Amino acid sequence: MTDWCQATVINNHRWTEKLFSLTISADIEPFVAGQFTKLALTVNDKRQAAAYSFVNAPDDNVLEFYLIEVPNGRLSPALMRLELGDTLEIAKQASGFFTLDDVPKSKQLWMFATGTAIGPYLSILQEQQVWRDYQNIVLVHAVRHQSDLSYQPLIKVLCRNQQLRYVSIVSRESNAAGLTGRIPALIANGDLAKFVDLSMSPEDSQFMICGNPEMVKDTSQVLLDKGYQRNRRSKPGHITIEQYWSS
Repeated sequence: MTDWCQATVINNHRWTEKLFSLTISADIEPFVAGQFTKLALTVNDKRQAAAYSFVNAPDDNVLEFYLIEVPNGRLSPALMRLELGDTLEIAKQASGFFTLDDVPKSKQLWMFATGTAIGPYLSILQEQQVWRDYQNIVLVHAVRHQSDLSYQPLIKVLCRNQQLRYVSIVSRESNAAGLTGRIPALIANGDLAKFVDLSMSPEDSQFMICGNPEMVKDTSQVLLDKGYQRNRRSKPGHITIEQYWSS
């Protein structure tokens, strides 16, 4: 049974008409970077709750979530309307295994995300563990339009560490600073590895995949076809996945 507590809105930053970052203050239990929690509101006299990943580092004194307003969604439209000082509920205990504790150490770590699923990676990248465990880290963010590439100021700060390479992928517009297309195809044809001047191999690569179910499925299959294996607690492999869908 979920143990809830009250949270207070500190900021609600609009990136686009539909993308926003909700910053709140709440007394919750410690969490691990990459985990998620639940937010809840009463909407039309009915309590609605949904899971969202933390964007902030675990030692931050404020909590941040990167969200998209889903048309006719149960919860996200109401969260988008929240203003400074408004209250909501948050689960006191975080959940999830999309953390570095479940990813073997390796020379390279590839982080694949679509849309708002970049959130847990930003939390992980603000911790020290990732920089100790992997020599080269590639953050890949795939979106439809250039305007959907949020968090550029934070990403620029993170990229000051030369271990990190950032790749933006835009599917519906040209992208002079990155690539155009879809993650699975760009892995399959070698364009992604070429863009960052790295080679993938089962001996030195780990892959984290977080995003819409179609991307997760197709990217996993491309990697499986190349000889990589899923990470399992009973048998370590190369591929760690997290489905990420808003409501």
